[in-house]
Amino acid sequence: MDVLVEGVRQAIGLLLGGDREILAVLWLSLQVSTTATLIALLLGIPAGAALALTRFPGRTLVVSAVNTGMGLPPVVVGLFVTIMLWRSGPFGSWEILYTPAAIILAQALIASPIVTGITLAAVQNVPAKFRLQLIALGASRPQMVWVTLREARLPMLAAVMAGFGGVISEIGASLMVGGNIKGHTRTLTTAMVLETGKGNFEIAIALSILLMALVFGINWALTAVQQRRPA
Repeated sequence: MDVLVEGVRQAIGLLLGGDREILAVLWLSLQVSTTATLIALLLGIPAGAALALTRFPGRTLVVSAVNTGMGLPPVVVGLFVTIMLWRSGPFGSWEILYTPAAIILAQALIASPIVTGITLAAVQNVPAKFRLQLIALGASRPQMVWVTLREARLPMLAAVMAGFGGVISEIGASLMVGGNIKGHTRTLTTAMVLETGKGNFEIAIALSILLMALVFGINWALTAVQQRRPA
């Protein structure tokens, strides 16, 4: 219990004291995870909408692959990205392994299936009769898709929350492709692993509190938008 109390005390002290290293780790975590989530949204929303609104041979197999990807272990993604970015790998010439860009790439691959799957479910919940009415009223297919996405926008906010939550809290991929380099690729989760391994439980607890506070703040803002009722 004393360790937890000391962890809370140190978390408050680190924030109020403006510890540069902690603030740098906090900023990098927010930066890479936000960027990865935005990339996942750009890829996942169109893919989810396309899967929900079209029918083609093998669609069930593709949807099953997306649903499987929603539970893809981050360490598997980390291993795949590391092999691809290794010096002898297909993309070794990019020379981005053990950089924030590699972490963003890995996290985007983790979040994309999550965003795609939730978007697919949200768009499918929009009644088919509603889409048929739009077509009957003269809407083009792009217009129909846009209006359908607008109707599903509130459930789709869950995709943003799930995607961001999935990457800000993951550890395996970030550790493998980032290397946990101090001042360069160290994030909140990798720093927690390091401090725990060194036996600095108070600092690890402080970092975990900062991580939970960050996740709660983002989700609170998105939930406020999602649950807001029109006047």
